[in-house]
Amino acid sequence: MPASSSSLLIDTPRTDLASCRALLAGGSRSFRIASFLLPGAVGDAACQLYAFCREADDLIDEGDDPGRALAVLEARITAIYQGQPGPSSIDRSLCEVVSRYHMPRNLLDALLEGFAWDADGRRYATLSDVLDYSARVAGSVGVMMTLLMGERCPQVLARAADLGAAMQLTNIARDVGEDARAGRLYLPLAWLTEAGIDPEEFLNSPHHSEALARVIKRLLNEADRLYKRADNGIRSLPRGCRPGIYAARLLYHGIGVQLARQDYDAVSLRAVVPNRAKLSLMARAARAGALPDDQLSDPPLAQTKFLIPARDSAPETLPESAARSGFNGRLAWMLELFEAMDARDRAAALEHRLR
Repeated sequence: MPASSSSLLIDTPRTDLASCRALLAGGSRSFRIASFLLPGAVGDAACQLYAFCREADDLIDEGDDPGRALAVLEARITAIYQGQPGPSSIDRSLCEVVSRYHMPRNLLDALLEGFAWDADGRRYATLSDVLDYSARVAGSVGVMMTLLMGERCPQVLARAADLGAAMQLTNIARDVGEDARAGRLYLPLAWLTEAGIDPEEFLNSPHHSEALARVIKRLLNEADRLYKRADNGIRSLPRGCRPGIYAARLLYHGIGVQLARQDYDAVSLRAVVPNRAKLSLMARAARAGALPDDQLSDPPLAQTKFLIPARDSAPETLPESAARSGFNGRLAWMLELFEAMDARDRAAALEHRLR
């Protein structure tokens, strides 16, 4: 009797990667853009890593029992580090990444700890506390991404953690209103109190004010400081990876610029970088090699120091594709995409005015 067509399907690294891409297809637009701009092997590994991170976040956020979800995820990670991943294509993909790039487990554990803090509804009294959270949910990802590029220099990894933390501070600033309406608050409570804002009253009735604008601006100033620290770490990445990471840095910083243009109103408005501005930022990303050269020796933030593995913790293995750029072709494709999106948005706005 002939075998059924389904029995002929065999899981392979290629089909596992396709499953990871399918998971991200319904969202994570910014990440998909960034991964497209990275060299092939690095972009693939980033996709495999992010698919697990995305699934973990969804399991904790959308499930009825976050504690149980965390326990299941910790068990999955343990199996992966024992070289015995479960039947999930995402677990098999992460196992491949962990093995190939010598990924320290504490980075994934830190990420899960950040997710646990979210599930607990934790609030943060000071900027230092916010940075503790940012180190876990974003600094850890910055370090993991840098390891995927074959870079293990502790100073470069420290700058990658800076970049992740800066992006998270930008996320917090942009999402103040959305988070508050969901009962979440990530701004430093001490800053709110200093500005005359009662955190509980704000959560009960989120609204924009000049006092809140000052707090958001203050947080974005801290993000800007970390973006500047991160720049020289980007300059130290393999040449083919620099433009893609610099593009992500510029696009996130652009969110802060847009917030400033709307008087730091993150409650009634959502800051979105216009497509025309994205075009300019993406073009700037091609000049990533012209970054300053004065901050690489700065020590890591106290909050991210635990994320930085020793240089000799694993052999340095630079993925072959990371040495090749190919960025100009990818950039040209992205510029055409943004132009098409911009034209579509203008046509939709015109149609709306004519109704």
